[in-house]
Amino acid sequence: MIKSSIARKVVMALSGLFLVFFLGQHFVINITSVIAPDTFNEWSHFMGYNVLVQYLLQPVLIAGVIVHFAMGIVLELKNNKARAVKYKQYNGGANASWMSRNMIITGLVVLAFLGLHMYDFWIQEISYKYIAMNPEDPTRYLEETVHKFEPFWRTIIYVISFVLLALHLWHGFASSFQTVGVNNKYSAGIQTFTKIYSIAIPLGFIFIALYHHFNPLTH
Repeated sequence: MIKSSIARKVVMALSGLFLVFFLGQHFVINITSVIAPDTFNEWSHFMGYNVLVQYLLQPVLIAGVIVHFAMGIVLELKNNKARAVKYKQYNGGANASWMSRNMIITGLVVLAFLGLHMYDFWIQEISYKYIAMNPEDPTRYLEETVHKFEPFWRTIIYVISFVLLALHLWHGFASSFQTVGVNNKYSAGIQTFTKIYSIAIPLGFIFIALYHHFNPLTH
């Protein structure tokens, strides 16, 4: 069990950096559903049936999600418990940004969104392969993806979730490097990169969701 607050922060930071890396890889695959549909089917089929991905990388990813959010919740509870003195007048915005003060809120919303996302795609994949025992179909992934974005309500949920993800990343991505001790001549460049990444990747996912919602018949 991790008892040190510093150790918890480091574990949360490292798991967060791992998830950010996966997010970028996930975006690279998903954007091909717009610009290169055949490639999207090929890459999705590879990810869905490759033994290494399915039985090694996928469990590691799930563990990373669990560890990151568990550490975040534990740290938030510990911090709240440690605040024995409550100031009658406190201007939180003068001491910390909105993003840093509400990481637990944006994080929990993102976690709820991950639940929907797994229901939409991961559970469907498990059902297709292991419950229904359907034969392999390397061309089915694009149609399934586009179909998920046909309902307006689901598209809006995805858009809102990615906006909150951007807010979460805006503070969390940069803070992760500080937590693990990255403080050198490259720090300014890293800060700039994290800010650009935090906006560009969620915007890219929003574009994909909106594109498939408004172009369901183009594939």
